[in-house]
Amino acid sequence: MIAYKFLQPGRLSPFSGFHWPEGEWVEAPRADPCREGVHACRTRDLPFWMGPELWTLELEGEVLERERQVVARRGRLGDRVAGWDIDLLDGFAAFCVERTRKRAGYVPVLGGFVTEVRRFRAQGRWPFAGFAAARAAELRDGPGAYDEERSVQAAWLAERLGLSH
Repeated sequence: MIAYKFLQPGRLSPFSGFHWPEGEWVEAPRADPCREGVHACRTRDLPFWMGPELWTLELEGEVLERERQVVARRGRLGDRVAGWDIDLLDGFAAFCVERTRKRAGYVPVLGGFVTEVRRFRAQGRWPFAGFAAARAAELRDGPGAYDEERSVQAAWLAERLGLSH
């Protein structure tokens, strides 16, 4: 299975600090979400895990599918995803600002969310822009709107990066 992995510069895992070798298989004793294993995301999970670098990751063996991630015992880092850069991330935040602005309409409490999404964009805190946009959707339209907004965000990212949904 081909999945995606967000890493810090230098191919470092943001949670464990593991330095990912390029093109070599990495093995864990078992696949246990949030504890052990090779953790990755599908295109639909991208907005939840955004980081500085996005890489393809080949997973082998049994892949445990969770709500917002996948986990396997074995994984091999592939290529860095072209197009994952500041321009894309700023465009993503601008997309979130516009969606939140349209959603807010005349709902006074959501006006604060528009301000927050704009602020997150200006600060380069793009993942927070996506989160705030999804929360605004949830507050206006109910719990299912959060997941729906995240799906729209994931589709926007996938389309611009040329990733399959």
